[in-house]
Amino acid sequence: MTRSLSRVKFWLLVLYVPHVLHTVHSAGGSKLPNILFLLADDFGWYDVGYHNPKIQTPNIDKLAKSGVILDSYYVQPICTPTRGALMTGRYPIHTGLQHDVIHPENPYGLPLDFDLLPQKLKQAGYATHLVGKWHLGFYKWPYVPTKRGFDSAYGFWDGSEDHFDHSRLGIVDFRDNLDVVKNLNGTYATNAYVSQVKKVLQDHNSSQPLFMYMAFQNVHAPIQAPEKYIEKYEFIENRMRRVHAAMADIMDEAVGNITEAFKEAGLWENTLLIFSTDNGGLPFYGGYNWPLRGEKMTLWEGGVRGVGFVHGNKLARKGVTCNELLHVTDWYPTILGLAGVTSVDKSPIPLDGHDVWDTISMGKPSPRTEILLNIDQPGSVPPGPGVLGGYTGIALRTGDMKLLMNVPNVTWFKPPEIGGKVEKEIPLDAVFENPDMVTVDKVDIALYNISKDPEERVDLSKKFPDIVKEMQMRVKYFVNSSVKPLYQKNDPEALKTAQEKGAWGPWRD
Repeated sequence: MTRSLSRVKFWLLVLYVPHVLHTVHSAGGSKLPNILFLLADDFGWYDVGYHNPKIQTPNIDKLAKSGVILDSYYVQPICTPTRGALMTGRYPIHTGLQHDVIHPENPYGLPLDFDLLPQKLKQAGYATHLVGKWHLGFYKWPYVPTKRGFDSAYGFWDGSEDHFDHSRLGIVDFRDNLDVVKNLNGTYATNAYVSQVKKVLQDHNSSQPLFMYMAFQNVHAPIQAPEKYIEKYEFIENRMRRVHAAMADIMDEAVGNITEAFKEAGLWENTLLIFSTDNGGLPFYGGYNWPLRGEKMTLWEGGVRGVGFVHGNKLARKGVTCNELLHVTDWYPTILGLAGVTSVDKSPIPLDGHDVWDTISMGKPSPRTEILLNIDQPGSVPPGPGVLGGYTGIALRTGDMKLLMNVPNVTWFKPPEIGGKVEKEIPLDAVFENPDMVTVDKVDIALYNISKDPEERVDLSKKFPDIVKEMQMRVKYFVNSSVKPLYQKNDPEALKTAQEKGAWGPWRD
C-alpha cells in the first residue's frame, strides 16, 4: 500500500486538502443520535416491496415510505468494495479494493492505513457493534472487526456461507468476537443475528450513543430459507426465485424485530436508521433489478443503483423521495458529521464521500456532481478467464450522463413472477472465476442519459462525442489517482490452517 501511495505523490501534493467534518447538525436536537445501519446483501432493485408489490417486505416499506427514499443512490457492483467504501469514505480505486471480492483464501484485507467508521465513532463516545457479515479480510489478526473499531462482532468474516450450518467449503466461519461458534444447531443465520442484536441492546447503557452495524447475510447465495417462508410464495413457479423471495421476507421480519427491540430498549426515538443494499441482485440466484439493465458484478444500473432509504426523527422532512446523486462513500462523512467528529483520519488519501445530510434531511442539492462507479481494467493484476479477463470495466456518472467503457454486455432480466423467462445462463461470477466457462461480449464505449433513460436503452455516445471525450478525460484523472489493486490469488495455507483448526481464521503472523 505504501509503494502504491508513492506513485501518486504528485496527486496528493496537488489535491490534498484536509477534510474537516462538520460539527453536530442542529436538526433534531444536540443529543448524539444512535445509528442503526442495515446493510442487505445482494438485494436487487426489484426485490423490495415498494418496487415490486409481489415481494412482501411490509416493515421495510413502512420505514422507507415514512422516511426518505433514496432513488439515485449508488453502491459498488460487488460486496467487498461496497463495504470498504462504507467503512472508509473512499472509492475502491483509493483503497485497493477495485478488483473482485476478498475470498477466504486471499491474503489481503482493507488496508490498515485507514481509520474505519467505528474507530472514528468511538472518538465521539459511541458503543460500536457489528452483527452479521464482515468480508473485509481476516488473513492476519489486525484485520478482524474487533481490531478495527468494533466493541463486539458476531457473525462471519467471509463473504458467503451456508445459512443453517454456517460453513464455507465444509468449514465453520462464525465468531462471537474472536471465539468460534459451533453450537447454533442449525439456527437460520438471520434469526441468530436478531437474537444477538437484542442481547447487545439489553446490555447497552442507554446514556451512551450506539452504532449498530447490522450486515445481513440475506439475500446472498446459497439460496436458503425456512420452509414456512417459502410456502408464502407458491404463486412463483420458479423455485430459485421463490426461495429468494422468502429470504427477502425473513429479512424484512428481522428488520421489524430489530426496530421493535430498539423501541423496547428506549432507544428508537433517538435512532437514525439507514438501509442500503451492497450491490444489485443476481438473476441466476433469484435476485432481480427490473426494469434496470444488468446484474450484480456489472456497472450497469442493475448492478450499482442501490435500494436505500433513511428513517428517523432527526429528519427535517419525511415521506419523500430524494432524487439527488448519492454514493455509499457519503455515509462515512455524513454519519461522522452527525456524531460531531471533526478530526480527519490518518490516511493521506482525501475522502471521496460528501456530507449529504442536508440533501437527505432538508432536500438541498447534493454536494456531489459525479460518481466514479469503478475503474477495473487489465494491466494491474493477473488476468482471469473470459473476454474481459475477469474485469468489470469502467463507469462514471456525471450529472445526468453515465459513461461505460469496456464493460460486459449484459441484458435486462425480467423476473418470473411477471412473466420473465427462467434464467438458465451461467452466472457472470462463475464466468469470471472458472476458465472453462464461456466468454462474454463487451461494450467498448456507451453513453446514457440516466435521468431520462434509467434503463440504459439508448446509447448516445455517437450523438455526443464531445461529452464522451470530456468524461474520458475525467476517467483519466481518476486513473492517475488510483492505487494498485490489492487482489492476490489464493494462499494454500489458508485452507490448510482452516482444516487444521476446524474454522476459518487468520493464518499469517
